[in-house]
Amino acid sequence: MTAHDSATAVTAPDFRSGTLPAALGVVSFSLSFPATVWALEGFGPWTATGVRGLLAGLLAALCLRLARVPVPARAHWPALLTVAGGCVVGFPLLTTLALRVSTTAHSAVVVGLLPLATAVFSSALTGRRPSRAFWAAAGTGALAVLAFTLHHSGGRPALGDLYLFAALLVCAAGYAQGGRLAGHMPGWQVIGWGVVAALPVSALVTALALPAEPVHPSGRALAGMAYIAAVSQFGGFVVWYRGMAVVGVPRASQLQLAQPLLTIGWAVWLLGEPLSPLAPLTALAVLACIAVTQRART
Repeated sequence: MTAHDSATAVTAPDFRSGTLPAALGVVSFSLSFPATVWALEGFGPWTATGVRGLLAGLLAALCLRLARVPVPARAHWPALLTVAGGCVVGFPLLTTLALRVSTTAHSAVVVGLLPLATAVFSSALTGRRPSRAFWAAAGTGALAVLAFTLHHSGGRPALGDLYLFAALLVCAAGYAQGGRLAGHMPGWQVIGWGVVAALPVSALVTALALPAEPVHPSGRALAGMAYIAAVSQFGGFVVWYRGMAVVGVPRASQLQLAQPLLTIGWAVWLLGEPLSPLAPLTALAVLACIAVTQRART
């Protein structure tokens, strides 16, 4: 996992070897919400957020140390701090709070708008203006999720929905800055330095939350915590960015369209959640809209 390796992968792409890690990244992320629900069986939301960031930060620091990766230039740190605040602290905390009051399937549908929100932030950041077809599809997807949300909450967003919409905003900002920064360093190093930069916050949250929130470390809770720390917060990004480096962002993004539907499947199978007929229908509608945006952007 070095800059040289990434450069080699880009100049001599092997689409079969790139599709596998990209698909593995999508599957890894699709399990994040069910794993968070398991972690919440034994840990409070603030504890879960702090511990996952702390463990991921220590793991990333070890990987960066073993790979002898130099500290990024000072000019890159504002973007890295945005990644840390949005993807390492904000999104995990807000989605964890949401999962205490919302089902996993419902949350997966709402968060299915993340690629669209990221595109909006990226457009504002880079100054690139997507086509009218892109914005029409993005608006249609947003309206589908809004209608689904209002239908399930009696005409107005519930508390969990407000958490999820806020999570979308902060994570989209982190993704947009991280995607821009990935043009200057390997993607795995972007998330690696992001979780390392968040270590002081993660350690402080853990120290304050552990005495204040009850802890019941059952087997499922520990398994969920281990997953969201090692995979959702770090390892999933490593294989995801590796796949993107080989097959390219547009091709890899097509694989990510299946993520909300995969999460809904995990919620039914692993958590036994009842499935509203509108959840997969809305997820499919969002998938179609994102597919149009990908074609329009390309």
